[in-house]
Amino acid sequence: MSSNFGFLDLILLAMLAGFIILRLRNILGRKTGYQGKSTNKFFSGKIEVLKDIKNNEAIKSGNIDENVKKQFLKGAEIAYEKIIMSFAKGDKKSLKGLLEKNMFSRFSEVIDERKAKQLKYETTFIGLKSAKILEYKKIENIYKVTVNFISEIITCTKDKNDNVIEGSTDTIKTVNDVWKFSKNMWSQDPTWYLFDTSSK
Repeated sequence: MSSNFGFLDLILLAMLAGFIILRLRNILGRKTGYQGKSTNKFFSGKIEVLKDIKNNEAIKSGNIDENVKKQFLKGAEIAYEKIIMSFAKGDKKSLKGLLEKNMFSRFSEVIDERKAKQLKYETTFIGLKSAKILEYKKIENIYKVTVNFISEIITCTKDKNDNVIEGSTDTIKTVNDVWKFSKNMWSQDPTWYLFDTSSK
């Protein structure tokens, strides 16, 4: 009798363990597909960040969840400063992970030209005054977001003898930029890449 009772105990325990495992899977979910780390720690907003932004009319009317906008803009602000500082330093490696292919080529050409002319581009990023989403578009499988950044920067260009030939070493200027970011909604890469810039 005792051996039979022990056997029934084992069956009941196994059933209980199976039930608990199934409940945990239902509550916590399970991993599917690729879930590696982001290739870009500075701006790795996933598609879900913009799931509540349906079209540009929603932006104009203000019908976007504030947390969604804040989460997206937080990454955009970090990327903005990183790109500006990397460009000033001529750091192509950092820029490559943040810029769309054609944009990277344009930045690289300017960096190479500065180097050939032995010019130094010095920049001090004071800070952002504001960042605002102006437009959101979904064209086929590509998401495109336009952001207006207003920042304060000290910048100047020096020749090989450290003489200032453009800008100032101590004057703070306000910069009004409009940057456009894009992301392939089907890509496993969560990074939003800068593909266009302009100034107001």
